[in-house]
Amino acid sequence: MPLNRHVAIVASAAALAGLLSAFAGPALAQSRDNSSARGFQMQSAPANPQPAKQVRQKRASEAQARPEPVSAPVQSSNSVQPTPGVDDLVTPAPGRRSSGLPASGERRFVSNEVVIEVAGRPSEQEVQALARRHRLNREESQVFNLSGTTMFRWTIPDGRNVAAVIRELEADANILSVQPNYRHTLQQSSTGQGIQYAAEKLHLQSAHALALGKRVLVAVIDSGIDAQHPELEGTIEDMFDPAGGGTPHSHGTSIAGAIVAQSKLTGVAPSARILAVRAFDPVAGSAEGTTFNIMKGLEWATQKGARVINMSFAGPQDPILARMLAAAGKRGIVLVAAAGNAGPKSPPLFPASDPNVIAVTATDAEDKLFQGSNRGHHIAVAAPGVRLLLPTPGGSYDMLTGTSFAAAHISGIAALILERDPTLSPDSVRRVLLSTARDLGPRGRDKDFGAGLADAFEALRSLGERSDAVAGSAPAQGDGR
Repeated sequence: MPLNRHVAIVASAAALAGLLSAFAGPALAQSRDNSSARGFQMQSAPANPQPAKQVRQKRASEAQARPEPVSAPVQSSNSVQPTPGVDDLVTPAPGRRSSGLPASGERRFVSNEVVIEVAGRPSEQEVQALARRHRLNREESQVFNLSGTTMFRWTIPDGRNVAAVIRELEADANILSVQPNYRHTLQQSSTGQGIQYAAEKLHLQSAHALALGKRVLVAVIDSGIDAQHPELEGTIEDMFDPAGGGTPHSHGTSIAGAIVAQSKLTGVAPSARILAVRAFDPVAGSAEGTTFNIMKGLEWATQKGARVINMSFAGPQDPILARMLAAAGKRGIVLVAAAGNAGPKSPPLFPASDPNVIAVTATDAEDKLFQGSNRGHHIAVAAPGVRLLLPTPGGSYDMLTGTSFAAAHISGIAALILERDPTLSPDSVRRVLLSTARDLGPRGRDKDFGAGLADAFEALRSLGERSDAVAGSAPAQGDGR
């Protein structure tokens, strides 16, 4: 799914001249392509989605079939092996889901693929029977502990329409759910001159006297991260590449830098550690990731012990991913997402629209709202996200804008909060963030700024006074947005 759109920030030579002396050594990266692909997109700044080229993944096997009940496991090169301490948390799969047909006019999905969910772990014979019955080719499959089900990615080899295939599959009693393999994009935008004002706005100097994010694992589901960048050396705990190969990308590298930079820049949680998930492939100047790859990233991050998951991407409503996010939230993982860069007239974008997620919008150095930000009552909080100096691959830096980077700042603050009090639930972390934010715009919470501009120091200071009360009064999951 394409990560919420980024608009790459173009820095002119004149605008950056004053910065070069301060950042001697690595050259500041120059402009980026403003185009982006349809689907889940990275949230730097948005452009109108365009059809993206399909990123083919290695075929696991061909399948053929006869009708049989689904019950035993599927083994594949991508299968998740049972994990001690995780398998016992698996909840039995519920009954048949609602229809997975895409909304009218929705085209942000792979044109010849579907994602199928079945109960338990079907046998190879049963999988082949399913494939023959519906004339599909299996590309990959995996058992997901988060859902307690097995997921398949299938291609449609004969040119049939995705919606028609979904209707056919939904009539099969062996299938729990089926939907398109949606695309999501990263959320980045273009910008001009900028500097590291975020540290001052978030009161990081004072906050770092109380916490640095030590021992907190933050998963970044994004494009490739340059682990060798001076700002990121020693900060990457582990890496996972469901997208399958590729080089470091500006968006993923910048998101990680916003969270843990520790050389010439100041990350929000410099002692946190990053679980790097490369679920997005570069496409037309942005990057996109599919339902299946993002889902694999969520599963891996959960098994690795992530306490925070940063999702700086946006796309269409995704029922299977929504269920995975709900399961991750129930396991105590704080979920943070970029609001999106599609502007005030756009409907809410997923996953920021999900009730289990903290939706983050972007502000500039004058506390004004980023004009490209999505709006809505689901917006929880704001953070700096306009004209930010951030690391990019090859030891470089660039000026970047987008709700993507605002979300990364909130993920960093969540890591500081969890270092200070590891017992807090996701809803308690949300409450701390919102109750200590500085009100912006109309008085009280609003659809532009949410609760206001986040304040890392006030959030941490509040824990010394009332962390017990916060932890003891968490509302139902997703409440309090």
